[in-house]
Amino acid sequence: MDRSSIKARARELCITAKPSPLTAGLIFALLSLVISTLSARLMSGGLTQRSMEQMMEAYYSGNAEMFFAIARRYQPSGLAALIDTALQILMMIISAGFTLFLINTIRDTGAAYGNLLDGFGLAGKVILLNVLEAVFIFLWSLLLIVPGIIASYRYRQAIYILLDHPEKSVWQCLQESKAMMQGRKKELFVLDLSLIGWILLDIFVPFAAIWTAPYTGIIYALYYDTLLNRDAASHFTFNPEL
Repeated sequence: MDRSSIKARARELCITAKPSPLTAGLIFALLSLVISTLSARLMSGGLTQRSMEQMMEAYYSGNAEMFFAIARRYQPSGLAALIDTALQILMMIISAGFTLFLINTIRDTGAAYGNLLDGFGLAGKVILLNVLEAVFIFLWSLLLIVPGIIASYRYRQAIYILLDHPEKSVWQCLQESKAMMQGRKKELFVLDLSLIGWILLDIFVPFAAIWTAPYTGIIYALYYDTLLNRDAASHFTFNPEL
């Protein structure tokens, strides 16, 4: 895999592709901000800075009774937790739509801003896929952290397979991702490491996601296409038996 070529192609598409991936990134960033802000407020239970200071004072003084009394006072309600779960599911679906937009962008197959809502047509499968991935990764993590990390790489292509072939079952997507990533996990891990600066920029710089989300998203979509041998510049042919 030629990482430099993939990154150069991603930068080119971010600037030249129509409709603009940067505009899609702006929409995605705004939606993410709204959802994360609502989620944070719901789950804070009205916790104030003063209450946090009181909790810390109780913690450092060893007053466990006061610490838990304050924590219980600001514990989110069941309704708040339910709404927060709905918000997280909404974010899963929008993220799937954004990924579909990027797949259509790199293939020049009719990308449209409306793709961000196309995940709703696959909502059930998108939710089930995310739940099963989380369960499998969690179960492998019970052994040790390394098996959990390996499992996360094993299923990284599942969402792309599902968006590519919505007729397939979630289980098929997971199994095909497992086959696709056989012998490729280290390669994808190195690609992740090469993007760590962009990931940190996304975390610490407000609205950096306007650029980083489409840029890194296109890179991973190009990587998936490379595995499928769609890219004429591919340096290898995908063989699920390797």
